[in-house]
Amino acid sequence: MIRVLIADDEALLRMAFGMVLDAEPDLAPVGEAEDGATAIRLAADLRPDVVLMDVRMPGTDGIEATRQIIRACPQTRVLILTTFDLDEYAFAGLKAGASGFLLKNTRPEELLTAIRTVAAGEAVVSPRITRRLLEKFRPHIPDATTTARDERLSRLSTREREVLVQVGAGLSNAEIATTLHLAEATVKSHLGRILHKLELRDRVQAVIFAYESRLIHPA
Repeated sequence: MIRVLIADDEALLRMAFGMVLDAEPDLAPVGEAEDGATAIRLAADLRPDVVLMDVRMPGTDGIEATRQIIRACPQTRVLILTTFDLDEYAFAGLKAGASGFLLKNTRPEELLTAIRTVAAGEAVVSPRITRRLLEKFRPHIPDATTTARDERLSRLSTREREVLVQVGAGLSNAEIATTLHLAEATVKSHLGRILHKLELRDRVQAVIFAYESRLIHPA
């Protein structure tokens, strides 16, 4: 059973999400929060598998709530809820530790798939959206003159660095396999080792790491 906490300041949305989850045999809404502070408290008390997190809430916003929840409950995954697919808060939420983001008007089947995906330890930001996010937020990513190179890069093999560069560019596993002349299963294995060595949660965090460590540079 995947236990889900719903955090949104709109009561009707909380009710709608709850109804969708209630209809699924493997999903259970375990609590509702109308603001970030309540979400942090309930996450600590309930230890949900997934938090659906609105970013624009009164008081403590969803970004800070995400950061605190991930710090206190590292096994809990957070899905950011946004109004627009390039909401300025989306990148901040991902950087704070969220495993992806959804539009508030997403279809119920997509919501359910996303919850199950992040509960299994994967991210739900597609390569296409990753590329669009990076295009929008590259000016805000530190460059070589302001950020020291992350020493964790030394843990990677040459091939793993090559794979990470392609991940950072927003390529899918299939696209990376074609580019590097590898089997797709091999790419997936490399990515798993990269995440383990760099102590990263998922693919989204790998993309952010690739830029902030200066392995690749903003265009």
